[in-house]
Amino acid sequence: MPHVRVIHATTYRYACPVRFTPHRLMLRPRDSHDLRLLNATIGIDPPAAAIRWAHDVFANSVCYVEWNGAEADRLDIVSTLDCEHYPSGPALPRETLDPLAETYPFSYAAEEMPDLGRLIERQYPDAERRLDAWARRFLRRDAPIRTLNLLAGITQAIREDFAYEARAAEGTNPPLVTLSQRRGACRDLAVLMMETVRSLGFAARFVSGYLYDEALVDSAERMVGGGATHAWCQVYLPGAGWVEFDPTNGLIAGRNLLRVCVARTAEQAIAVAGGYIGRPGDFLSMDVDVKVEVG
Repeated sequence: MPHVRVIHATTYRYACPVRFTPHRLMLRPRDSHDLRLLNATIGIDPPAAAIRWAHDVFANSVCYVEWNGAEADRLDIVSTLDCEHYPSGPALPRETLDPLAETYPFSYAAEEMPDLGRLIERQYPDAERRLDAWARRFLRRDAPIRTLNLLAGITQAIREDFAYEARAAEGTNPPLVTLSQRRGACRDLAVLMMETVRSLGFAARFVSGYLYDEALVDSAERMVGGGATHAWCQVYLPGAGWVEFDPTNGLIAGRNLLRVCVARTAEQAIAVAGGYIGRPGDFLSMDVDVKVEVG
């Protein structure tokens, strides 16, 4: 039960004072059985004229910020979270998985399919079925395969066969680009795994959050993806529910992963989104710094 503090600072700099359009922030996690939110604050400079909160279609907590014409040459948004984390760990999905889903292929219950349907759908075209061919490398032709072993194999294959690269530029690479380049940011690798398991009939969704401070992680190998928001995915398994898989680091079932929001696509889970009113050349830089302290 680690106590985790996250300080997530985003700074925008401009060549001259500009006005800010309304911003949308996804920085506050939902309190749940595996995550207790003890405290959450958001500091904004220049101060906002209006702040309101809402839940989106996925029940994520979203903060909407407006400045009503205020001008500045710098915008600072600092989110501070204090949480207690209770990750399930890889053993729990094995203990709670529905016996009917222990081997692949299996079928989701009829009453769950209406809710899972859009999360099973492929989100990217694959006309030459290149991703299909890569996904079927993990299947056995002579016998059924254990479901959790299949998903763990895909997670580890992406971790071992694809190079991680931090990328500050906006956007997520399509899975076929990641597959051909054999490299990507954490969000690219998460989307690759989502599309891979969707091609096999699993329901999957995108997760944005934080990775524990790599210097404090109980692991023999160095973690990658710290210092900024981190991305991974969840796969729905009957009985076990939404199980987390981080292909960037080969982590399974939430270990060292602090979930903030979930979505059907990566574009629906952007931590800080907004713009400014000014000349195109006024924008100078955006810096993101995330510190995660454990203990």
